[in-house]
Amino acid sequence: MGKAANKRVLVVDDAALVRLYYRDALERRGFHVDEALNGLEALEKLLASAVDLLIIDVNMPQMDGFTFIETVRRQDFPIASTPALVISTESGSQDFAAARAAGANFYLVKPVSQEKLAGYAAMLCGIPA
Repeated sequence: MGKAANKRVLVVDDAALVRLYYRDALERRGFHVDEALNGLEALEKLLASAVDLLIIDVNMPQMDGFTFIETVRRQDFPIASTPALVISTESGSQDFAAARAAGANFYLVKPVSQEKLAGYAAMLCGIPA
């Protein structure tokens, strides 16, 4: 657990089962996890309380993942540099390029194992393996 106990993650996905799966993997590693159903809700939560990592789906109602990341990156606050991990079912080269253009740090294709998710979260939060 160690250093992960001090790290906060915001999981942004409209699928409850996916959020539960990610929460389980991250909390077992010691992260504190909050959830949002879409980018708009995530932005409200993020502006109220900063986190150490964003885990974001792409296809969501109200505000998709790419728009959310672009909005975060445009902020004139420390949240603009929060690491962003996109996890989506979309796997085309245009999707990877769109994530990069929006400001994502990494892009993974679903399904992602809990071990892989926890490993990327630790890496993006600066926690040694």
